[in-house]
Amino acid sequence: VQLQASGGGLVQAEGSLRLSCAASERSFSGYVVGWYRQAPGQEREFVAAVRWSGGNTKFADSVMGRFTISRDYAKNTVYLQMNSLKPEDTAVYYCATGRPIYSAFDQTALYGAWGQGTLVTVSS
Repeated sequence: VQLQASGGGLVQAEGSLRLSCAASERSFSGYVVGWYRQAPGQEREFVAAVRWSGGNTKFADSVMGRFTISRDYAKNTVYLQMNSLKPEDTAVYYCATGRPIYSAFDQTALYGAWGQGTLVTVSS
């Protein structure tokens, strides 16, 4: 499956952005869709994930209560709604798919397909 992440941009602190992850060639059915981010000089870190069928979600502690994740079945797209953004949220955001069990939603190695990333910059 090929993934296309979009929606990044420049936003002021406390602002909002919505990222999209669309799949071409096939549905997300049977997959977990995860969002990761990587700031300059930092390792890629887990942000959030959702099971396409069933809707189980998981969030990193750093974004809990500020970010939400949703699915649009008609558009075969997963959204990451980011509110109350902070400068430390600045990073390239990637979406990925895999088949981890719930307890392993945040295990990077279990995601096999990755999108190209979209840059989010939060100014103070």
